[in-house]
Amino acid sequence: MNLHRIIISFLFVISTFAASANAVDTTIADNLSLQKETLPVITKHNPRTATRRSAIIPGWGQAYNKEYWKIPIVYGALSIPTITFFYNNTWYNRTKSAYDLVYKASDPLTATKQDTLNLQNVYPVLQGFSLGSLQTFRNAFRKDRDFSALWFLIVWGLNVVDATVFGHLKEFDVSDDLSLNIHPSINPINNSKGLSLSLSMRTKEKKLINVK
Repeated sequence: MNLHRIIISFLFVISTFAASANAVDTTIADNLSLQKETLPVITKHNPRTATRRSAIIPGWGQAYNKEYWKIPIVYGALSIPTITFFYNNTWYNRTKSAYDLVYKASDPLTATKQDTLNLQNVYPVLQGFSLGSLQTFRNAFRKDRDFSALWFLIVWGLNVVDATVFGHLKEFDVSDDLSLNIHPSINPINNSKGLSLSLSMRTKEKKLINVK
C-alpha cells in the first residue's frame, strides 16, 4: 500500500514538473518570438544600388543617395550633347543629300536631265555651293555628330561615377565632428623630430527600424 502511494506521489511530482517545464518552455518561446518580431532591422546604404540605377536611368542613383538637387544638373548636362547630336545629324543629312545630287549632276558624261532637275531638291541654304564645299560641310557635320554622341556617353558615365562615389561617402561621417590630431614624433635612429597628423573618420550610425 505504501509502495502504491509512493508511486502515485512520484507520478504526480513528475507530471507537475513536466507541466511547469512546458509552461516555462512556452513562455520562453513566446519571449523569443516577441523579440524576433521586435528585432531592429538595420538599413544600410548600398553604393552598388546607386551605381546600377544611374547606369539604367540617369539621376536615379542620385535620387537613391537622396541628392535630388543633382538630378536637374544631370539632365541639363545630358541635354547639351543630345541637342547638338540632332542638330548635326540634321545638317549632315542635308549636306550629304546635296553632295550626292550635285555629284550626279556635275559629270557631263553621265548626268541626265533628271539629275539636273534634282538640283532643285538641294536645301535652299546649300544651293550654289561647290561640290568640294558640300563635301567639307558633310564631313564636318558628321564628325560633330559623332562627337556629340561620344560626349553624351561621357556625361552618362560621369553620372554613374558621381552616384557611386557619393554612395560610398554616405557611410562616412563628413560633419564637423571629424577629429584631426597632431602628434609630435621622434625618430630614435637618427634622433630627428617631426609631427604626425591623424584624421579619424567614423561611419554614420545605422538607422534602426522596429518591425511590428
